[in-house]
Amino acid sequence: MSNKVVNYNHNTQKKIIIINDLTGFGKCSLTVEIPIISKLKIQCCPIPTSILSNHTAYESYYMKDMTDGILDYFEEWDKLGLKFEGILTGFLSNNKQFDIVRKILEKVKKNNAIAIVDPVMGDDGKKYVSHDEEMCDKMRDIVKIADIITPNLTEACILLDEDYNQISQICDYELLVTKLEYLIDKFIAWGIKKVVITGIEHNNNILNVAKECGKYIQVFSNEKIGISRAGTGDVFSAIIAADAINKINFYESVKRASFFVAKSIKVSDIRNVPREDGVCFEEILDYLK
Repeated sequence: MSNKVVNYNHNTQKKIIIINDLTGFGKCSLTVEIPIISKLKIQCCPIPTSILSNHTAYESYYMKDMTDGILDYFEEWDKLGLKFEGILTGFLSNNKQFDIVRKILEKVKKNNAIAIVDPVMGDDGKKYVSHDEEMCDKMRDIVKIADIITPNLTEACILLDEDYNQISQICDYELLVTKLEYLIDKFIAWGIKKVVITGIEHNNNILNVAKECGKYIQVFSNEKIGISRAGTGDVFSAIIAADAINKINFYESVKRASFFVAKSIKVSDIRNVPREDGVCFEEILDYLK
């Protein structure tokens, strides 16, 4: 009989912290990010900022705010000596959450984790009614800590105090790309290493425009298929986050995230899934390897 002592280690797997809400129905946030990141062989450690029966685009919903427990929750992981290769943040609903998440980001980054921030603040040129100017300022502070950010055009314009309508109405492709590169370069000047502005509609295409510090801008275009849907930003940022930890080339990551979102939308349209229900990403998870 062996007397060998086994020294178990909590940190043998690559792990990522995901800070977002947990929504039971209507695929978005943690319920989207966990399966996608898990498929890409990263252990997910979620911190739910709130728990919802279904997301807020539906006529009614139940919500339990988790703000007061977030820091105590995270500190229990410290007691276990957990180390994380990455951290991904999504929707934050109040000023206190912004302050708490900033503390967690700063602490985790000290241990060389990659910080990915999806600055969920608005869409279609308008910030969400839940976000006031103070919250937008706090998001700017969080974004400046990030290594990678994945804003849509609305969020990029809010963060940089640019005119969304002026940019979204540019018809000339080259002029549009030049303007988007100008926005991305402003983010890079903040110290952010990799930026992708997502979901830009142009001539019946959806553009995702990416740039890594010190490299050329790249544009990834897919034909616009069907209607825009809830949760696609979460799908996109989940792939970007997992790929970053797995050391996949950033532009290759943006390319496949773009393809996967487009494919998910197509499958959902074929099934006549309601817009607010999100995308049927589960059916095509095998495209991610």
